[in-house]
Amino acid sequence: MESAGEGLPVQYVGQHESRRQLPITPQILHQAHDCNYDMLTTPITTPLFHSRVLALLSNHLSDPKSARNEERVTPTVPSLSPVDTPLTPGEIISQLVGYVSPWIDLSSPDPVVYDISRQVLDLEVSYAAFCGLGNVVIPGPKLQYGNSYGEGIAQYAFAVQEALALSNYTQILVQLPMMYHPDQDGKDVAGSLSPFARPEYVEEGSKSKHDFLGTWDAWHVIRTVCKYNSRLFVALSIPRHLPAIHAQSRWHSEPLRLLSLTAQTFLPNAQGSPVLTKDHQALIHRYMRLRTPPWIVLCDVGPIPGLDNPDVKLPPADGSTDERAASDATTLPTPAEAAQLQNQEEQHQRSSKTIKDPTPQLSYIRKLQRKQPPRTILEQFGAGYQDYLQGPLQPLADNLESVTYEVFEKDPIKYDLYEQAIRKALIDWAHQGKSVSSPAGKLVVAVVGAGRGPLVTRALRASEDAGMKIELWAVEKNPNAFVLLQRHNELSWQNQVHLVQSDMRSWKGPSSTSPPTHLHQEQQKRHQSSQTTHHAIDILISELLGSFADNELSPECLDGITPLLNPVHGISIPASYTSYLTPIAAPKLHADILARTPSDAAAPNTPYVVMLHAIDYLSTTLPSLSSPPSAPTRPIVLAAWSFSHGPRSQNNQGEGNTNNRHNTRSTRLTFPTPHRGACHGLAGYFEAVLYDDVELNTTLPPLLLLPDRNHAPRHGREKSLV
Repeated sequence: MESAGEGLPVQYVGQHESRRQLPITPQILHQAHDCNYDMLTTPITTPLFHSRVLALLSNHLSDPKSARNEERVTPTVPSLSPVDTPLTPGEIISQLVGYVSPWIDLSSPDPVVYDISRQVLDLEVSYAAFCGLGNVVIPGPKLQYGNSYGEGIAQYAFAVQEALALSNYTQILVQLPMMYHPDQDGKDVAGSLSPFARPEYVEEGSKSKHDFLGTWDAWHVIRTVCKYNSRLFVALSIPRHLPAIHAQSRWHSEPLRLLSLTAQTFLPNAQGSPVLTKDHQALIHRYMRLRTPPWIVLCDVGPIPGLDNPDVKLPPADGSTDERAASDATTLPTPAEAAQLQNQEEQHQRSSKTIKDPTPQLSYIRKLQRKQPPRTILEQFGAGYQDYLQGPLQPLADNLESVTYEVFEKDPIKYDLYEQAIRKALIDWAHQGKSVSSPAGKLVVAVVGAGRGPLVTRALRASEDAGMKIELWAVEKNPNAFVLLQRHNELSWQNQVHLVQSDMRSWKGPSSTSPPTHLHQEQQKRHQSSQTTHHAIDILISELLGSFADNELSPECLDGITPLLNPVHGISIPASYTSYLTPIAAPKLHADILARTPSDAAAPNTPYVVMLHAIDYLSTTLPSLSSPPSAPTRPIVLAAWSFSHGPRSQNNQGEGNTNNRHNTRSTRLTFPTPHRGACHGLAGYFEAVLYDDVELNTTLPPLLLLPDRNHAPRHGREKSLV
């Protein structure tokens, strides 16, 4: 494995030879490691086994008796013998990836060809699992047979499902091209069983057109039949010409385990060295950002150097190549340019006195690894939490732990915005000459749901910056957090804060006779029994918003305390918030929810908190005609509903606190979806107005926020880390 720098995603690179003859020995693997390969691939069976199967099928189809009884008699592929497989259990098996015979045809319309292919698959997967191979790659389905398209995908999927049941640990990787092109189905490997399909099972016809999502459609059927099995992955073949960006994004959301790059994927640069286009580089960098980065396998780029002479020491392909050799190829060369590049390369080789790189593709991949940008602070902080389902917090019913508060407080942008909003509200209050609610002549500020006190600290700092004295109250129901608030008041806040341990909905409000210390709930009740006069709150501050704004009962909590606001000039921070939705494809999250459903029937309807990563936005803008195919599109996010808080939004107290009809929201949205796909759920975001023009949201810059049909679209602004 190539060591990665600080914050760099790790890349595992393997080598695959489609015609590998020698069995992988510890010496061969050691030589591959010396060349800087991390793993090797191995066929599960030998050419001798291939010949036996071909003879079995040929004899069966040519036998008149078998032809008459084919519905009742199917040829049986004999069990493997030592000469049929190069594999054996051993210490190197964990560093090998097994390849099922590419000559089988699991989607053949001929039932005999299909049945023999299925038997071969079962034999090879079963033996690979016995040997301890952790990953087995199987050839993908053939989509085009004459005039029929995609009719064999279902039977292919059932064969894969059967193979998955042969082992509890071996992972199945389906080899698929990134997009469908009819020419790829005509490239049968030597000795393929496909040509044995009898004419009566193949409809004559012309080939279909290429389809960017054709192979994804096939994959979707396969994984659906296999019920999103957690041991089923994609081995994606990267073509020389990349498909449109929506196809690249679709595969980004799928369980990628392996990226195959052939020698044809690379282009020669000005020096004749194999390199990738900038679009290919961007694609690999993006896929390497996944929570579990896929492996890169270089296919048929040449044998492992030095096997014929192990004593010769070769320089490892560590990426420290000549910068000229690693320079980019931006576009495909014309035939004339290609000839010129060839001449330049020949001249360079004649004039060069250095040893020619024996593994130029590997050296280039290692070079890309060194050049890739390091993980951002957010990526490093969120490592391990990407696409991880977290149940929604219940701060009203549960007392949160300190580590949960700590996670909240690691968002500096959010608290900077809160401090900015508080300071601006204080300055505006003074400039507008508004009256204050405290009998002592101070502006009354209350932080409700204070937690460990980050907003209290920010309110004190904003008060000092604005040059305005305040009477500050902090209300917190969690008795454990309240202990820490008392300590902060003594050690950090100089006892400037009135602390109240209470549910904000039952708090009677600030009292003019309460000393600037802390009152426990029981003490508060005794104190309030002798003092029944309370004054209003001028500025009410809360941070009760969940990742979908109202999903942690912010409206319900604030309902109980909003009536305490100054009825004329009262300010609530936040003043309002809007929830947004957009449909997404999220296969991993869907699979996790399916796995939870047997033990938790409510799992499919639970609003989970997720750091979304391996997803694909289904509703996007269309690229302009002048933009290149790789130009990114922008997801469309529509407003679902809004809540506002302030003195004018107080609820009708005559209905009682148990009535929550005023907080009921529903919506019906229509999303344009330019490309077909599977919608696994809705991604939720929110945008909050803290005060005036100080806003906070959880949307990223590429998102296109559409508040409603009467407003012009605007870009989302990244103002808060979530």
